[in-house]
Amino acid sequence: MLSHFSAVLLFSLFTSVVFGITQRAEPKMMIRFGAYCFVLFVAATIAASWLMFAIKH
Repeated sequence: MLSHFSAVLLFSLFTSVVFGITQRAEPKMMIRFGAYCFVLFVAATIAASWLMFAIKH
């Protein structure tokens, strides 16, 4: 059974791979853009979770 954070990491990984492949033409740029998207997805999720925590408390 996946935790919420594990599910976010899995979603971020798969989405970043697709974005990297479809948005860039060169393999090196695909990897860099995919990694960039992955970091942004995870950072946005952490920021949103802290914001929801702050709103609740």
